[in-house]
Amino acid sequence: MKETVHIGGVRQAGPDLAELLALSARGDEQAFSSVYDAVIGPVFGLVRSVLRDPAQSEEVAQEVLVDVWRTAARYEPARGGVMNWVLTLAHRRAVDRVRSAQAAAERDTKAALLARTPDFDQVSDEVETRLERESVRRCLRTLTELQRESVTLAYYRGLTYREVSELLSVPLGTIKTRLRDGLIRLRDCLGVTA
Repeated sequence: MKETVHIGGVRQAGPDLAELLALSARGDEQAFSSVYDAVIGPVFGLVRSVLRDPAQSEEVAQEVLVDVWRTAARYEPARGGVMNWVLTLAHRRAVDRVRSAQAAAERDTKAALLARTPDFDQVSDEVETRLERESVRRCLRTLTELQRESVTLAYYRGLTYREVSELLSVPLGTIKTRLRDGLIRLRDCLGVTA
């Protein structure tokens, strides 16, 4: 089956890319050269439309073609044409590059913000932590004994709801209700907005 490709802006029937790719998968460099010639233009165009930067687009397009060479055996003709497969690889690689660049920019921004953050004040942090603990203790005293017991087991001892249920020999639904009601009460007591 011949695929239609755009060469120099003219639509024309190209070589049978599926056959050429199968030969490439077996190490035929000449066949891969033909695949390369048929797909590099569309690959570069797609990558360029995603990345906008010509130098990065060239780099990513080359990476895509290296991937095509290395993974040619993975191509499944039943899932679509070679051109679609290659362009899907190209789009994914270009999007990955954009995401990577965004993540790097975010890391740089966070690092810059951290560099400007004033030194940590250990005394005020300890005072704040103690005040928070005391507030939580005070609010725990407002719970019913059953709610306090369930909350303590689940959140201070780290038991799952099921484990709390088994430990107290109480149905799981009852434990969930006690925990939900207890947590609502704690939230209201602590003044936390939902």
